[in-house]
Amino acid sequence: MDKKKTVSKCEDCLYFDIIDEESGEMSCTVSLDEDEMLGFMLGRVNACPYYRQYDEYKSVQKQN
Repeated sequence: MDKKKTVSKCEDCLYFDIIDEESGEMSCTVSLDEDEMLGFMLGRVNACPYYRQYDEYKSVQKQN
């Protein structure tokens, strides 16, 4: 029986942001320690523990 991987959608995450405006390069802005980064790179982590869905409507409500 195959294990189904749970994957967080980085594109919808609060921490996924543009890091280079000229090239439009985007990346995760969460600072991971070495063990966490290794887990992601080797595919040991099924879902990002830092994932928070970005909701632009919530941020607009806070501004008003």
